[in-house]
Parts: sequence; structure tokens; C-alpha cells
Amino acid sequence: MADERTRHFRRLDRLRRSARRWSVLAGGLTGTAAVLTPYAGLGLPDAAWAGAAGSAVALAAWRWIDLRAFAARPAPPALDPAEAAARSRARLVAAVERLPVGPGVLAEARRFRSRFALRGTSAAESWARLDRAALTLAGIAPRLTGLAEPAVLEAAAADRSLRDLADRTAGVERALRLAPPEARPRLAEAHRALGDQLVSGVTAYEGLVVAAAGYVAEDAHPGVVADPSAARLMEATDLLHGVAAALAELRTVGEPLRAPTR
Repeated sequence: MADERTRHFRRLDRLRRSARRWSVLAGGLTGTAAVLTPYAGLGLPDAAWAGAAGSAVALAAWRWIDLRAFAARPAPPALDPAEAAARSRARLVAAVERLPVGPGVLAEARRFRSRFALRGTSAAESWARLDRAALTLAGIAPRLTGLAEPAVLEAAAADRSLRDLADRTAGVERALRLAPPEARPRLAEAHRALGDQLVSGVTAYEGLVVAAAGYVAEDAHPGVVADPSAARLMEATDLLHGVAAALAELRTVGEPLRAPTR
């Protein structure tokens, strides 16, 4: 799809071609009427020729007026190449999302891009664990209803927070490789703190997924209150809420440590 500047000049060219066509048609009809009217005298056909010629002249005049008015408008500025690329990418993503398998393809592409960006860093393993757990939770999320719904919301928020933490951990690790010797101890300490937060967060997330799977497994075998499966269901639910509360506390304790700036 063309940008605003391209559409502006395309419309200007269309108006110019239209004005020229109506000018040629008006000239031809006027000349024909001027020749045929005195040739055979005034009659009904002459009125038709004169009416067509007058209409063509009026339309040609309006086309030229429209052309001059539009040409007087300033052309939109040219797009920055980066902005044009971003718009093209957004249009492509929107087109793919409209396909039946589009959302799944885009999600897989985003996961591959994130995995590739973390390649070679210590955060890659934690990110892979988080991704596997997130995919598992996504498969059973439709069955987590009732008491388990708050845990699903907490899991989604924790997933975003942990992925952001993984990106920051990888960024600090890359900066550590380039840092001068005097700055490396502080960066290494920050990197260790971020890595510990990431590992503990991913472990808590995996515990939530395990609890959610237990909830779904027990919920699939309902029984009477006195049945042992009901007791296990209550235990799985309590564990699910306990891990969800731990994740919520992990997110609200404070901002993860950031790399010190020089």
C-alpha cells in the first residue's frame, strides 16, 4: 500500500488526466455542434449536440478547477525509511493475522526471534524453560475456570515480567563482555542478581504450571465430597493459589536490579 505522499501525486495525475479527457471531449462535441448546426438547420438533433457540448464544457471546467485546487495543497512530506518499513511490517502482520493459522504463525515467529536474540547468553536456558512452561499453560488455560481464573491472570503478568527480565539479563551479560576491567565487578554483581531473580521466577512459574495441571487432572474426575479425589482437588487448588500469590509477590516486591551506569 502506498504512503500519503504517493497517493497525493497519484490523485493529482488522475485529476490531470480527467481534465484533459473532458477538455478533448468538450472540444470535439463543440466543434461537431458548430459544424452540423448550420449544415442542416436547427432541429432536435442539433439540440442534443449542443446540450452534450455544453455539458462536456462544464465538466471540463469543473475538472480543471478541481485540479488547480488540489495542486495548490502542499504535498505530504516523504516518509522516513524506518517509519515506512515499520508501516509495511505492521500491514504485513495485520494481513497474516487475518488468516486462519495467522496468529499461531506469528506467535511462533516471535518466539523464534526472542530465542535467537538470547542465543549464547546464560538467560537462554531460563527463557527456554519459561517458554515450554508457557506453552503448557496455554494448552490447559481454557480449563482453568472458577477458583483458578485469578492464577491464570497472574501467570500472564508474570510471563511478561520474566521475559523482560530475561532480556535485561542478556543485555547486562553482553555489556559485561565489553566493559573495562574496573567496571566489570559491579556489572558482574548486577548480572548475578538478575540471573538469580530470573531462575527463581522461572522456577516459581513452572510450579504454577504443575499446580494448574494437577487442578485440571483432578477436576476431570469429579466425585462426592467424601471421595479422596475431592480432597486432592482441594489440595491442588490451594497449591495453585499459593504459587500464584508467590508470583504476585515476586512481581510487586520491586523493580529488578538494573545494571549500574558509569
